[in-house]
Amino acid sequence: MELARMIPMRIQVTRIATLLVLVALILGQKGAEARKGRILESFEYIAMSCRAHSASITDFGGIGDGKTSNTKAFQDAVNHLSQYANDGGAQLYVPAGQWLTGSFSLTSHFTLYLHKDAVLLASQDMSEWPVLKALPSYGRGRDAAGGRFASLIFGTNLTDVVVTGANGTIDGQGAFWWQNFHKGKLKYTRPYLIEFMYSDNIQISNLTLLNSPSWNVHPVYSSNILVQGITIIAPITSPNTDGINPDSCTNVRIEDSYIVSGDDCIAVKSGWDEYGISFGMPTKQLVIRRLTCISPYSAAIALGSEMSGGIEDVRAEDITALHTESGVRIKTARGRGGFVKDIYVKGMTLHTMKWVFWMTGNYKAHADNHYDPNALPVIQGINYRDIMADNVSMAARLEGIEGDPFTQICISNVTIGMAAKAKKVPWTCTDVEGITSGVSPRPCDQLPDQGPEKITACDFPAEPLSIDRVVLKSCTYRMKYMRLIVAK
Repeated sequence: MELARMIPMRIQVTRIATLLVLVALILGQKGAEARKGRILESFEYIAMSCRAHSASITDFGGIGDGKTSNTKAFQDAVNHLSQYANDGGAQLYVPAGQWLTGSFSLTSHFTLYLHKDAVLLASQDMSEWPVLKALPSYGRGRDAAGGRFASLIFGTNLTDVVVTGANGTIDGQGAFWWQNFHKGKLKYTRPYLIEFMYSDNIQISNLTLLNSPSWNVHPVYSSNILVQGITIIAPITSPNTDGINPDSCTNVRIEDSYIVSGDDCIAVKSGWDEYGISFGMPTKQLVIRRLTCISPYSAAIALGSEMSGGIEDVRAEDITALHTESGVRIKTARGRGGFVKDIYVKGMTLHTMKWVFWMTGNYKAHADNHYDPNALPVIQGINYRDIMADNVSMAARLEGIEGDPFTQICISNVTIGMAAKAKKVPWTCTDVEGITSGVSPRPCDQLPDQGPEKITACDFPAEPLSIDRVVLKSCTYRMKYMRLIVAK
């Protein structure tokens, strides 16, 4: 990607804009209009879709001083550009600066682009965060029984949306929210940074996300999602700052991302207890590749614990985790129902871990007391292969459910170097069934070694998913100094 240098002559641009206003008044022109002229800035980027129309947030009165609220400017810009949805779509450019804003909603056939020196600063004024109903597959908010604050960048029932940049930054200023959460002062669940609901063909790429109030990226009830080239950073003690959480989604690709967080780097979800069972929308056909994770108190990849709608056909490869609690963790419990099946993981490199593998059948958190304790999850077809780990406290902790064992577990070609003060028994296994081959240290008896000839026994599908066939295009943004928007 090649970015032209922005001409830092704000005073000059302001004078030109003033002159154009006078000309417009003399000519008696009214309404909102854009004029063509000399190109002030031009750059290219890669996206699922390119746009025929473009504007800058400054065209709508945006001020990037880090103090002035731009919530109205962003929403006005999106609303204005939505008129081009059926005319080639539109892109909104956010130039260098610090752009304070509350929640705003996007539109279809739309691109939001952040300059490399642009920072969206999340407002700490709660009045700039609309309150939404709880997600139907959860039945309640995560932090409180009521609703939830809308995400900073939000969209519902959309198609063909791109949120990207030249590694521009979205700063959630989460400390404000974390403190209120710890003090029990929040009536609603904390906002996420980016969320799309009931949407299709979504790209989130080439951004840095800092200090989210809670989860960072949350596609939910959506399909055909590409998350690529994302850097996510939050303090390792920050509450619930999950990185990327595909939730009741189909056909998702997450790749080339770096995450440091206070919770799971990636958490795959599909609803909570009776609400998720009733809603019945699984997460499936998910690809995770080339992920680097640091999360001392959580997992690189977690499946659950909210998995009541089901999770299936998850493919993870080329995963690196450093100073992380576990490589892959399956979290579930009685009352969850649903399933986690056909999970394929290969090519993990792990350094300084508490566990490499962790499966939990007694995760305690429930939405309420109305869950059915007889709703048992089905955990089967779990495949791990080609894994190297060192400085590990315990190889595996695999705990199924009594009377509902986790089955068809396959682990092969795994070498785990134990830490100097590792647990004396590297594997603990209860209510699990499966096989292993070429695994060191020696696994538990419930996972008998099948010999070296079975070292490639654990499956990993060769056929790509349809999201892997998505081809990105080279798009061009051209900003012209003659652009002018005059309010009616």
